[in-house]
Amino acid sequence: MDLFEYQARDMFEKHGVPVLAGAVATTPEEAKEAAERIGTASGGVTVVKAQVKTGGRGKAGGVKVAKSADEAHEHASAILGMDIKGHTVHRVMIAQGAQIAEEYYFSILLDRANRTYLAMCSREGGVEIEQLAVERPEALARVVVDPNVGIDDAKAREIVEAAGFDADTAAKVEPVVKTLWTVYREEDATLVEVNPLVKTEGGDIVALDGKVSLDANADFRHPDHEALEDSSATDPLEAQAKEKGLNYVKLDGSVGIIGNGAGLVMSTLDVVAYAGEEFGGQKPANFLDIGGGASAQVMADGLHVILGDPQVKSVFVNVFGGITACDAVADGIVGALDKLGDEATKPLVVRLDGNNVEEGRRILAERAHPLVTLEETMDGAARRAAELASQN
Repeated sequence: MDLFEYQARDMFEKHGVPVLAGAVATTPEEAKEAAERIGTASGGVTVVKAQVKTGGRGKAGGVKVAKSADEAHEHASAILGMDIKGHTVHRVMIAQGAQIAEEYYFSILLDRANRTYLAMCSREGGVEIEQLAVERPEALARVVVDPNVGIDDAKAREIVEAAGFDADTAAKVEPVVKTLWTVYREEDATLVEVNPLVKTEGGDIVALDGKVSLDANADFRHPDHEALEDSSATDPLEAQAKEKGLNYVKLDGSVGIIGNGAGLVMSTLDVVAYAGEEFGGQKPANFLDIGGGASAQVMADGLHVILGDPQVKSVFVNVFGGITACDAVADGIVGALDKLGDEATKPLVVRLDGNNVEEGRRILAERAHPLVTLEETMDGAARRAAELASQN
């Protein structure tokens, strides 16, 4: 989960990272009130910043300096509702102004390729870091961080030395780097980025803009993270599936997909997309992995979500029986249809294979539900599901 800038700022403050005052506003009036309150610490100067989860806000006109509360109201009026790279601005952050002497860059991220953490630091912040990495890679220090050790005094010193800070500035940046590591570790993040990390004219080091990505796999350790989710941007079907504990992703197609195992479901998406070309370009409507337990309740929950998608015209259930045998899967499908009753109105194409497949097929054949079509092969089932979608 990616956080908005104001959420990252609040998280930084919670862990002791030096930040400036800030408040979020959803209306120009709220922006004016926040500027009146926050601007007193910076001579009336505040910055109105669009809160969207994408870069390039400044170039798009989504970041404006206000020298008065009335000016903050004016800027907020222009920024709220703005489209920035396909993201609509629904809120702005009013941030305290700062007298900036120098701008730096710092981040900690999960280095998946090398199965470790990586710290990156540069004395040239406030720029597109990807561009800097390509054009002047020597200006961006990269330092491997051992997950078992983290960023202690020695590692913080190594990072700032690699970035080329002078001794006085290094002594001020090192503790901030260590505190940002605390944010990364304690919040189970996959990215903590500050661009720019600034030195003010008074010599203070301040995180002026933050970006944080949290690892959803660690949500069970952080019940407070649920409040950080942007529910307004979440697809309602995905939210419904999450409540039921389903691994579901909404796609833009007409063939609903249910499978057990992420690899099998991914393959099913490809097969359906290929088969759909024959029938007017039918495509998968979703990714739904029910995992190993294909009980009647799990099947019913999955079908309930998929059938609630008005774009879905047919459903392809593609299951390989392993630990959960095919007869149990078949019982789950039958039980799910019984549970759904009149809610089940769209055709289902079922392909079973693997452990106890003959018994599973027998159960479905004997039930003879009018919505269910049995197919023996994955390709044949995908073709049939695409064909039925084109007819509905």
